[in-house]
Amino acid sequence: MKNILISGGNGTFANIVKKMCADNDSYTVFAPTKKEMNVSNYNQVENYINNTKPDYFIHAAALTKPIRIHETNSDKSILTNIIGTANVVRACMSKDIKLIYISTDHVYPGSDGRYKETDPVLPVNKYAWSKLGGECAVMMYDNSCIIRTSMTDYPFPHEFAIEDSFKSSIFINDATKIILSLLDCTGVYNVGGERMSIYDFAKKSKKDVKKIKIKEIKDVSMPKDSSMCIDKMKASI
Repeated sequence: MKNILISGGNGTFANIVKKMCADNDSYTVFAPTKKEMNVSNYNQVENYINNTKPDYFIHAAALTKPIRIHETNSDKSILTNIIGTANVVRACMSKDIKLIYISTDHVYPGSDGRYKETDPVLPVNKYAWSKLGGECAVMMYDNSCIIRTSMTDYPFPHEFAIEDSFKSSIFINDATKIILSLLDCTGVYNVGGERMSIYDFAKKSKKDVKKIKIKEIKDVSMPKDSSMCIDKMKASI
């Protein structure tokens, strides 16, 4: 029996991890809320690790939505996504705990698409910069795995979907299964589905979703094509 500690315990991803592991005798999952373990507080992270003794730490806690908040409240973004991640890395280092960091496809330039894990990164918005800042800390810890993904709730949760932006979107249940299969892997992994427009992906679960174009998105830059090559993922699961 191995222990998994996952940050962001109130989130959908953490709840799915708990559900998937509930009938699996191999794992015990600890998913503290932000009040119980705020990653921006190193002592809280360290104390929770000492109490639960995890074999794996899945770092899913992050400031994500709305994406515009990173443009208007960058200090909060830095505190949670960069400093918080650095705290998690330091705490895991101190106990040699395997760290799995949930990042984003937005770290890629978002112009050409079909990005490999080895391709250069260049975020197009501050949300992506904050996640890349977290990646920098994780990269300094050898016992780690970075997951670049574009997980989406099922059904598609928004009224509008961008018709001229392409991604390797994946529903969160499917992504969770894959991530759990990569717990013992190290390095960087793209986790996603086949390349398609956000609108076409959204229609798979929400027939009445409405179209919107990138140029109609105000106050934040959005990538035109952040789709990813998922060959490495396919070969590892």
